Amino acid sequence: MAVAAKTLEYAVELDEGGHFTVPGGGQFVTPEGWSADHLLLAALVRCSIDSFVYHARRAGHTVAGTGSAHGTITKSGDDGRYRFVAIEVRLDVQLTPRAVDPAPLIMKAERDCFVGASLTVKPEYEWHVS
Repeated sequence: MAVAAKTLEYAVELDEGGHFTVPGGGQFVTPEGWSADHLLLAALVRCSIDSFVYHARRAGHTVAGTGSAHGTITKSGDDGRYRFVAIEVRLDVQLTPRAVDPAPLIMKAERDCFVGASLTVKPEYEWHVS
């Protein structure tokens, strides 16, 4: 018997003043100089760390982490549209207690980051786990 897949739904609203609101939650004002492209990269970093934290906690670790991302956008494909053609993500995480082999946690984190899995370009990850 097939098990029904879990469904997650998210919503966000943007008003004329540039305020993002999560229904029933707080507001976020995009800082000066930030574009939707920056927000996508930030979401990828946040999602990657959150995914790593989820799997590390299940394995009995506490986690602290930071990260950064760099993306390149240019015309690509037969349609000549601009899109991300490369994204590099650097993540520095500290595990307590340290993992003998963090590779399984890294694999699960990359696989289960919804943002990264939703992109047409596959992010290149650089993990530093201590």
